[in-house]
Amino acid sequence: MIRVLVAEDATVMRQTVVALLGLEADIEVAVAVAAGDEVVAAALEHRPDVAVLDVGLPGLDGITAAGRLAVLLPGCRV
Repeated sequence: MIRVLVAEDATVMRQTVVALLGLEADIEVAVAVAAGDEVVAAALEHRPDVAVLDVGLPGLDGITAAGRLAVLLPGCRV
């Protein structure tokens, strides 16, 4: 099972990505967040294998969040 973190500030887009990923038998959306400053804490709590990040997240942009994940949770692919 591949565990995924989804970070997207647009509610409809976030819900759509979560719903589409949920259709796959071998993918589990571990957590979905709406702001960049929620990414690292959510990732450390839920330990996803993959993080799907919007680049233009509020609070902390997706590029910076990806860099922090690389350091704090190096097994998580972005």
